[in-house]
Amino acid sequence: QVLLVESGGGLVQAGDSLRLSCAVSGVSLETYDVGWFRQAPGKERASVAAIPYSLREGGSPSYADAAKGRFTISRDITKKMVYLQIDSLKPEDTAVYFCASRYGSRRRDLLDLKDYNYWGQGTQVTVSS
Repeated sequence: QVLLVESGGGLVQAGDSLRLSCAVSGVSLETYDVGWFRQAPGKERASVAAIPYSLREGGSPSYADAAKGRFTISRDITKKMVYLQIDSLKPEDTAVYFCASRYGSRRRDLLDLKDYNYWGQGTQVTVSS
């Protein structure tokens, strides 16, 4: 059974940093891609960043345009954790953040959320101004 559990969200102030965690069980991070996505109030779910299964073989993380510069995705294979570091938080970063996984593929768009099969329940991030 594939299970993803997010943690690390909360209420923070603009300018703060936050690290979200995604605990992955039931699959290997060396065969599954993992992505972070977010859904702001009244908006559709959107891609944030994703890390490929093939990181050790030359694959690279991908970032949505809105996430470039302040967001960093990383993973710890031994702990089966994927992290999303968010720096200089802004009120517009307020959203529920989800992690998701799919069987790894070099040919499919890493940020295509429709391609992800397994989803966590999400963690709320609220940024006050």
